[in-house]
Amino acid sequence: MNSTEKEISYTITNSYSTLNTLTSETKNIWFVCHGMGYLSRYFLKYFRGLDPKENYIIAPQAQSKYYISPQFKHVGASWLTRENILMETENVMRYYDSIFEHEQISEVKNLIVLGYSQGVSVAMRYVSKRQIQCSQLILHSGGIPKELSAKDFEFFNAKATLIYGTNDEYLDDARMEQESKKARELFNDKLEIIPFEGVHEVNVELIHNLI
Repeated sequence: MNSTEKEISYTITNSYSTLNTLTSETKNIWFVCHGMGYLSRYFLKYFRGLDPKENYIIAPQAQSKYYISPQFKHVGASWLTRENILMETENVMRYYDSIFEHEQISEVKNLIVLGYSQGVSVAMRYVSKRQIQCSQLILHSGGIPKELSAKDFEFFNAKATLIYGTNDEYLDDARMEQESKKARELFNDKLEIIPFEGVHEVNVELIHNLI
């Protein structure tokens, strides 16, 4: 018996979460991509300390949801796996396009794109593929996609910040040496690297200080 894997296209609906209200007083729009195991509405908690009048936060929701072990009571989500990564990446890119269109995101406000952990890969791919001219790209404790090169960021003229915990259980010294080298190749003098004393967790204070 022959087994064949086929592809189809169809329309799906997905959610995303926002914090605060977009008004004429808004100075910064944040597009923040959560890490594996998060839901977007819970990821927003890390940005509640920002001035609500000046900051509007948009958190997209990874589409692949699953129950988190060992008790399987809580739900988390994942952006991508090794399986069909090209197709899945394109699905994420189109989903982000829809959010940008619906929220009417433009360069009138300071656009800050942040990826945390697994969210770093999708944030970087979106900025490069769509040539997003954000005011700042924050790469927090995650891996840079191997396929990206300096050519993909030739258009990029903003600040890129790589931040990570020195005691991160997923990013040891050897791994961070590789990631730092890759980041320098992509961004050159536009890059700032900020290590902090801590583990694999969102550094709220440091993120807030970046603006």
